[in-house]
Amino acid sequence: MYHTWMRYFTPSPVHHRLGLVCLGVGLQHGTLPTVGPRTLDHHVALVISAGRGWFTAPDGRRRPVTAPALLWLVPGVPHHYGADPQTGWDESFVDFTGPAAATYTELGYIEPDRPLVPLADTGPARTAIGRIARAARRGNPLLEVETSAAVHELLVALRRARADTDADGDPVLQALARDAFLPLSVAEHAARHGMTPAELRTAVRRGAGCSPKDYLLAIRLGRAKELLVGTELPVAAVARRVGYDDPAYFSRLFTRRVGTAPVRFRDRQVHNVPGGWSTQIPDPDDPPVVSGWSG
Repeated sequence: MYHTWMRYFTPSPVHHRLGLVCLGVGLQHGTLPTVGPRTLDHHVALVISAGRGWFTAPDGRRRPVTAPALLWLVPGVPHHYGADPQTGWDESFVDFTGPAAATYTELGYIEPDRPLVPLADTGPARTAIGRIARAARRGNPLLEVETSAAVHELLVALRRARADTDADGDPVLQALARDAFLPLSVAEHAARHGMTPAELRTAVRRGAGCSPKDYLLAIRLGRAKELLVGTELPVAAVARRVGYDDPAYFSRLFTRRVGTAPVRFRDRQVHNVPGGWSTQIPDPDDPPVVSGWSG
């Protein structure tokens, strides 16, 4: 069983000169009928805010879809998708076209080569779609202009909501690197960026090819190596600088991952650093860059 509301309309040629025009809007939830295989001559942004299902890419491979997610349906490309018959899903969609779509594609706001996009949050996108739905009331003299403006807003909201950016639209890897030395769990890192742990894992694996835990660990150990070689800080102080209150745990972790204990690493590497030790403790936001050592 499912519930659906949708409305379609035909903007005039003069409205097409607004750059983007809305051709239709819809809200559906439940166990929806399977869509396709079909090919359209316009764009559709399909936002899935709850539930799960599947999507068959043009190469014929079926991929699982888990909310929150976006399906980009682009002109001339076959698509085929459906909600899981057990759970269904909640979707909202906007059909649109116009010359500005090419510019948004060039800027990366529309991604023809990435039809299934994990989202961190669907709230702003659903707000934009709701504005289109309200403007689509019959007899609205501003329908075409209001819906056109909301399509522009929708594309910005969807770009900002991608799971490889945080809730403020910042790149997740950059934000994690900035916060890597805080004593936070992966779940707490995710919450800081307005994401669930699963969304954070998806984003980091896409961007760095590893888990958030391994990404954070690599940043911490890299900084630890720099501090061991470039300063005379005790190992316990280095441990605290990179986020570990327990220096014994830090030493065990460093030894396991690097292959040698922190003290031995320092003794071995310092001979390769011209000029010997520095008496200046580096700024955590501007760490020393040490050349001539491995690891």
